[in-house]
Amino acid sequence: MTAPQIVFCTERYAAMAEALCAPPRAGGHPTRGVGFRLGEVERKTFPDGERYRRILSDVVARDVILLGGTVDDADTLELYDLACGLVHEGCHILTLVIPWFGYQTMERAIKPGEVITAKTRARLLSSIPIAGSGNRVMLLDLHSEGITQYFSGNIRPVHVYAKDVTLRLIRELAAQLAPEGQARDAVSRDRLVLGATDAGRAKWVESLANDLGVDAAFVFKRRLSGARTEVTALAADVRGKSVVIYDDMIRTGGSLLGAAEAFRDAGATRIAAVTSHAVLPGDSLEKLHRAGLLDAIACTDSHPNARALAERFPDFLRVASVVDVLAEALCPRGTTLVP
Repeated sequence: MTAPQIVFCTERYAAMAEALCAPPRAGGHPTRGVGFRLGEVERKTFPDGERYRRILSDVVARDVILLGGTVDDADTLELYDLACGLVHEGCHILTLVIPWFGYQTMERAIKPGEVITAKTRARLLSSIPIAGSGNRVMLLDLHSEGITQYFSGNIRPVHVYAKDVTLRLIRELAAQLAPEGQARDAVSRDRLVLGATDAGRAKWVESLANDLGVDAAFVFKRRLSGARTEVTALAADVRGKSVVIYDDMIRTGGSLLGAAEAFRDAGATRIAAVTSHAVLPGDSLEKLHRAGLLDAIACTDSHPNARALAERFPDFLRVASVVDVLAEALCPRGTTLVP
C-alpha cells in the first residue's frame, strides 16, 4: 500500500501542481486528489532579485514529487534549489517531474566548440543529492530519446509519452477541419493526412498516422540560420485533403509556417497543427495567426505559456492537460493507497 505523495512545484507550475492534487473530473485519473497532496513552500524575492524559498511541509521519510520545467535559467535553478532542500529535509524518494525540458534542441554539437546544453542541464540535475531511497526524473515527449542518457549517477530517468492526448487533439482538429456534415468521418485516409515539419519527426508521425489509419506526409528542409529554414521537397499527396501537422515543439513557428505553405501549395484544402510543447515566445503565436495558413493549433499545457496564450487566442489555440498522463506515470491505476 502507498501513502499519498507530497507535491511541490516551481512557481510557474503552481496551476499544474494544484490540478494534480485536485479531485478528478469525470473520466480523469482516479488517484488525483487521493494519491497526491500539495506541499507548502514560502516564497519571497528580495529587492536585489535574490529569491528565498522555505519548505514548510514535513517531508521526512515521505515520497516527494517536485514539478517544474527548465523554462529558463531562473526556473532551472529554482527546480535545483527546491530539490536540494527537499533531500536535505529527509524525503524518502524524490521524483522530479519535468513536463518541459528546455535546451533540448541543443542535444548534440554540429559546429566545433558548441556547448551541448541539454547535457549540461542534465548533469546539473544529476548532481542533486540523493534522497534516502533514490532520485528519479520524469520527462515528457522529448525532442530526442538520447537526452535520457545524459543523466548520470543515481538519478533514474523516465521518458513519459503523451501520445493519447496527442491523438485526441488530432481527432478534434480533424473534425474542425472537415466540411460541414462530414465530421463523423473526418479521420479517414481519403480526407486527412498527418504531416510533419521535417523528416526528423518521421518515426513519431508515422506511428501516430498508423494509429489513426491515415497517411503520413513529410517535409524535407534545410536550415539557413537559427531562425530560418527552407523547404526543399514534400513527400506526400495532399491534394483535396485536410492536413494536421505534428511537431514535438513549436518555438517561433518558422518551420511550421514553411511546412504549412508547402502543404498548401501542394493542394491541401485546410491545415492545422498539433504540438506537445507550445513555447511560442513574444509575439510568435500572433504571427502564426496573422499568417492565415493555419485554421487552428492544439497543444498540451506542458509549457506554462500555453494556458496564457489560449486566453488571448481562444478561437485559434486549444490546450489539453497532461495531468492525467503524469498521474498515471506517478501512481498507476490499481495502486492501493493509504491515508
